[in-house]
Amino acid sequence: MPAHPVCRTRAPRMRTRLVLRPGQAGTKKAARKYGDRLLAVRYVYDDVRRRRYKTVELIEEQLPWDPPPSHAVDKALPVRIPWNETDLRARAAGGRWDPNKKVWPLSYEAILDLGLESRVTETI
Repeated sequence: MPAHPVCRTRAPRMRTRLVLRPGQAGTKKAARKYGDRLLAVRYVYDDVRRRRYKTVELIEEQLPWDPPPSHAVDKALPVRIPWNETDLRARAAGGRWDPNKKVWPLSYEAILDLGLESRVTETI
C-alpha cells in the first residue's frame, strides 16, 4: 500500500505555521476526540499541492521518570527569547528579565509547559 502523501514527502515545501495547545481555539474537536492524550494540534501547509493539513500530537504511553540532577528541576534555568518576540508567556509564567545576561530565568516546569526546552542556555 503506498504511503500517504504527507508521510512520504515531508520535504521543505511542507511548513508548519501554527501549533496550538489543548484549550486554544482550533483544538476543541480534537480535545473532545482524544481527551487528555492530546498534546498539540498543528496546521501544516503544502505550497505545491495547495493543501492545509491538520495534525495532532498524542500521548501514547506514560511511565514514571526521574530527571537526572543535571536538569536542575528545582532551580531556575535561563531561557533565551529574542527581544523582537512580543510573546510575554515567560513573564506570565513567573519569569523576570535579567538584563545583564539577557535571559528569562524560568522554572523547569514552566519551560516544559511553554515548550521552550530548545531555548534553554547554560545554567545560572
